[in-house]
Amino acid sequence: MNWKAINQISDLDTIVELSKVKPVLIFKHSTTCSISNTALNRLERKWSDEKAGDLEPHYLDLLNFRPISAEIASKFAVQHESPQALIIKDGKCVYHASHFDITFDEIAAEI
Repeated sequence: MNWKAINQISDLDTIVELSKVKPVLIFKHSTTCSISNTALNRLERKWSDEKAGDLEPHYLDLLNFRPISAEIASKFAVQHESPQALIIKDGKCVYHASHFDITFDEIAAEI
């Protein structure tokens, strides 16, 4: 997987614009949480570029960028969870899952 880091709130505006051309995955990750680490590892192990198509994965280290996590919840009208995966299309969240509900197969089915 080729994760793109989300390090600034302005990155969310870039994601919204990009999502008008192709779907974007946001993965919110807590680096100290074993559930988050497991969810991330499962996603990365199952990832298939063929099935993912043009889905572009973005990664947020929410311990270092808590304000961005809060902005994601507000901008895309989803309750904050960790770990959490969101698919953004046409500027809107069309899918979100958290904890062990995050699976590549479900993500691939949404794109």
